[in-house]
Amino acid sequence: MTENARIKALEQIMPATHGADEDIDWPAVEAVWGTRFPADFIAFMGRFGAGSINGEASILLPLPKPGLQWDPAGMTEETENARQTWEAEGGRSAFDVDPESIIAWGVTGGSDILCWLTSDPDPDRWPVLVCGRHTADSFAVYPYGMAEFLYRLCSDEFDVSPVSITFWDGGHLSFVHWRKAQRRWQEGRNPETGEPDPYAGEFAD
Repeated sequence: MTENARIKALEQIMPATHGADEDIDWPAVEAVWGTRFPADFIAFMGRFGAGSINGEASILLPLPKPGLQWDPAGMTEETENARQTWEAEGGRSAFDVDPESIIAWGVTGGSDILCWLTSDPDPDRWPVLVCGRHTADSFAVYPYGMAEFLYRLCSDEFDVSPVSITFWDGGHLSFVHWRKAQRRWQEGRNPETGEPDPYAGEFAD
């Protein structure tokens, strides 16, 4: 299955209605991180962008951007968190992988960090690493790319959830781009649903 086909399959269960092309300067990203990124992640950024899935998970920006109300979640901070967790909780001894091989691409509301293990020189072969907060194992590797992992997670295809929260309950799945979420917040609406929220925008400038 091609990268675009994986994204289209994901879009069948999670419409990109509130997504947006992130318009990322990929050569600049590669220069900062010292690596290419998986084609499915590049395709995801082009169709969905960075943002939130059902308010339960966030897909991270590879480089910082100035936010309207707050800076959206970024790879740099969460990658550092994942690497520190890896060192502190025995990830190196469990998988014999240096923390520098970890790059975060997402987080969940349960404080799990979704990453790649980048040991393979081909980014399209990077498996997903979950640094779990309340999962059966602190670290678990899944032999899928980012898009396939999200599809399986959103389709409830795992026998045991790889993350610490009830990510999917049979209801509607929605993706909201971070700029859309910030506009909603400033307008006094819930960032995820768009419904009126008396607390939204309370601390806006």
